[in-house]
Amino acid sequence: MNVLIVDDEPLARARLQRLLLAHPAYQVIAEAADGHTGLQLAIELQPDLVFLDIEMPDRNGLSVAAELMQLQPPPAVVFVTAHPQHALAAYQVAPADYLLKPVSAEQLATSLLRIGLATKAHLEKQQEQHWLSYKTGSSLHRVELQQLFYLQAEDKYVRMVFAGGEALTELSLKQLEDLYPEQLLRIHRHTLVLKRRLKALHSLPDGRHVLELWQSDDLLEISRRELGRVRQLLLPVLP
Repeated sequence: MNVLIVDDEPLARARLQRLLLAHPAYQVIAEAADGHTGLQLAIELQPDLVFLDIEMPDRNGLSVAAELMQLQPPPAVVFVTAHPQHALAAYQVAPADYLLKPVSAEQLATSLLRIGLATKAHLEKQQEQHWLSYKTGSSLHRVELQQLFYLQAEDKYVRMVFAGGEALTELSLKQLEDLYPEQLLRIHRHTLVLKRRLKALHSLPDGRHVLELWQSDDLLEISRRELGRVRQLLLPVLP
């Protein structure tokens, strides 16, 4: 399995290189010190597995992973980070695993065993189903992205409204938009909607416009900036 290591810390890259020597089925074909270079190498070399740091200069690992998921087929991604608080956000992009620095030989062996020698096509099939994660108390829950209606920024959190309920996530609208650019549509600086829910555009007497969603009673305000894009997407179904 061909491996790409993306981490801005030289010692962290060297450590992973050294630990991987004990696993001859995994060959490191390249490494990068920033997210932009890592993404370019992934596009060029098409690795099977990417070890990806989250906090890096230029662009963070979450945004890189979101773009890696768009590759056909995508590589498996293992996040390697010194910051456990990123775990919930990291799992939004369906990583193969999540490791905390400093990575030990035992941790790496367990992770590689979990990943297995799966083909990229198999990993792509695993990633076809996207999920949004949220916490209630100490419990972690998931909701399928296709069950979503919309996401709305409220104070320090984002409210997720989905079939069967709603919940808060610590991910920002920008992070969610970067994770799922093909599925989510921004209709206001405070609001993202699931594209497949678009039903109808309504004009109000005061000049404002609102969006109606399939299977939802909520009417969502559309900003003037986003109105043209929303109207264009609805054109095929407008009477």
